[in-house]
Amino acid sequence: MDIDHLVEEIVKELTNKHAMKNSNDKYLVPIGVSGRHCHLTKSDFEKLFGSEASLTKKADLSQPGQFAANETVTIAGPKGSIQNVRILGPLRRKTQVEISLTDARKLGVTPPIRESGELMDSSPVTIIGPKGSIYLKEGLIIAQAHIHMNPEDAVRFNVKDGEFVRVKIINESRPISFEKVKVRVSPNFVLEMHIDTDEANAADVKPGTFGKLFKLGGPI
Repeated sequence: MDIDHLVEEIVKELTNKHAMKNSNDKYLVPIGVSGRHCHLTKSDFEKLFGSEASLTKKADLSQPGQFAANETVTIAGPKGSIQNVRILGPLRRKTQVEISLTDARKLGVTPPIRESGELMDSSPVTIIGPKGSIYLKEGLIIAQAHIHMNPEDAVRFNVKDGEFVRVKIINESRPISFEKVKVRVSPNFVLEMHIDTDEANAADVKPGTFGKLFKLGGPI
């Protein structure tokens, strides 16, 4: 075994041990980083990729039934564009794009911080595919930090759907707290907090990072 591979295996083992140790605390939540991405309706997908095209799976995501597609698009605003924005499947009833604040500045737009699906009065964006483009008068947002959990998790954490909580990132380098994290409860969800790349960089989030959940105003 070469030295690089050995180091990689040791780091992986330490990360797994750290995750297992943290998971014993009933108030800890695994942290997932959500990069810029796009959700499309069937109609909009066909406008961008052609009527004969199909959305194809690249990799499964943490939430059951959700996947990252092989297909990507370019998004454009008044000041610039960003290529290779991943489409997430399956196809949805509404088209929307989720980006970070850094992305927004590059595009020259000021999207609101919203929960996924809350698109009224959000920012406009142009989406460009290999076969065409579409312009959305609204549909571009910065995703609100949120936690997916099932009803059993909600009972354990003593929280309810739609509630806002505080989450302190557990690490030694940058133990940042997120003060307004929305709880989303569904029998179909797997426990995970989602933050964007700006938030992850600010908190130095790495694979295996956990956050500790607190009720607003104090611990659970």
